[in-house]
Amino acid sequence: MFPAPPPPVPSASGLSRSEIVAGLTALLGSAKVSTDEHELRDASVDRFRKYTSVHGIFTGPIPAAIVKPGSTEEVSKVLAFANEHRINIVPRTGRTATEGGLETLVEDTVVLDGSTMDAIVRIDPVNMMVTAQCGVPLQQLEDALRERGLTTGHSPQSKPLAQMGGLVATRSIGQFSTLYGGIEDMVVGLEAVFPDGTVSRIKNVPRRAAGPDIRHVVIGNEGALCVITEVTVKLFKYQPENNHYFGFLTEDFGDAVERLRTLITDGYRPSVCRVYSPEDANQHFSHFSDGKNVVVLVAEGPEGIARATSEAIERTFAGTEAVDPKLVVEWFDNLNWGQDKIDAEKRAMLETRHLGYTTEVSVDWSNVTPLYDAIMTRVRDEFPRFADLTMLGAHSSHSYQTGTNLYFVYDYDITCEPEQEIIEYHIPLNAIIVEESLRLGGSMVHHHGIGKYRTPWTRHEHGSAYPMLEVLKRGFDPNGIMNAGTIFPVS
Repeated sequence: MFPAPPPPVPSASGLSRSEIVAGLTALLGSAKVSTDEHELRDASVDRFRKYTSVHGIFTGPIPAAIVKPGSTEEVSKVLAFANEHRINIVPRTGRTATEGGLETLVEDTVVLDGSTMDAIVRIDPVNMMVTAQCGVPLQQLEDALRERGLTTGHSPQSKPLAQMGGLVATRSIGQFSTLYGGIEDMVVGLEAVFPDGTVSRIKNVPRRAAGPDIRHVVIGNEGALCVITEVTVKLFKYQPENNHYFGFLTEDFGDAVERLRTLITDGYRPSVCRVYSPEDANQHFSHFSDGKNVVVLVAEGPEGIARATSEAIERTFAGTEAVDPKLVVEWFDNLNWGQDKIDAEKRAMLETRHLGYTTEVSVDWSNVTPLYDAIMTRVRDEFPRFADLTMLGAHSSHSYQTGTNLYFVYDYDITCEPEQEIIEYHIPLNAIIVEESLRLGGSMVHHHGIGKYRTPWTRHEHGSAYPMLEVLKRGFDPNGIMNAGTIFPVS
């Protein structure tokens, strides 16, 4: 019923493992090529929430090497070498992926780590742009900008760890997206290297009508077409003194979503607008949720706009129970996760055999509540290990004029062997959510990327438009060396 993980793919390279390492070392020097056993093993999986790796189990192919180029020129050399010899490349920067996009599916893969390309190239406060190399940590960039009263407006939960190249490559979204947009709305221009070593730069302009917007060939490619080496994003004035925080409790999930729809379609753009189902709310707001749906909103921007947005929020949610704004602020202050939270979660996996996971999708306003109801019902009726679930809920956290996302969350006690966890739990739960979203005309993925975990549904997601994706893959990566199994199914 549910898709199994793809089996390892033999390498198409004519070089041995040692020859691959020798060739890379000749290009970059030994200091930039790692063959450390532990680093290679860890590089075979996504860094975040991989249950088997926490237990020291690595079932996928171990990479041949990790390379850390220091410039666009060195990235170009590595890709040209890999392309010539048919070596699979997995690009990465901050390693905060969750959908298997960084996992190695092909034997003797080379992991291209751009994290050492970490220069902030230029902050331009006149034209409101900042240019940064792919390995610049978002938190570091934001800190530098806020000293100047500026911000990117981008604040994903992975902010303490995420880096600019990976954020653009996965079409990342941040907690303030309803006002500032997703990363695709922020990117002005970029630089990317294609498999044959060609370096392409898309210039920084406010807008142009010179054919299709080629930025979007690169944004969201997840390393399956090219490697992003530099990005330029918009800037906004940072005005936290104007922020207003709101919390409300509602009895009905559908009512909360409808009020949110009204607020957005009336033309207001809170930076944050979230609706949590009772189950999901309980894990964040148990000290005040009282078994109800929780709505969280933030108005920000220039003082007049923030005030007008605040007034609209109060009108729209009139008649619901208000929450002390201080409680919302406290929650936001602890929302992001850094290495300390990841380490704590890994310890918990070992000690309790307990795991929490998520699947995020998007749908138009008419189908938000039907999708929520369908998934909650189908999981209860069809998930073979339903008794092991300790929590099943959802929240809406990114809204648009035409609809919103639903972020389904599920926690479970693992009663099988570690190697079977992804097959027994995550894959069937993920499948139910994806299938119901597609059935109702939504998207199977809102912001985490397709990775390798959702690749079985790529054709269904795009339907008659899928051939356009195939043309991109054949045209830019004819030898199939870029992150095999990510976005594009492999046979």
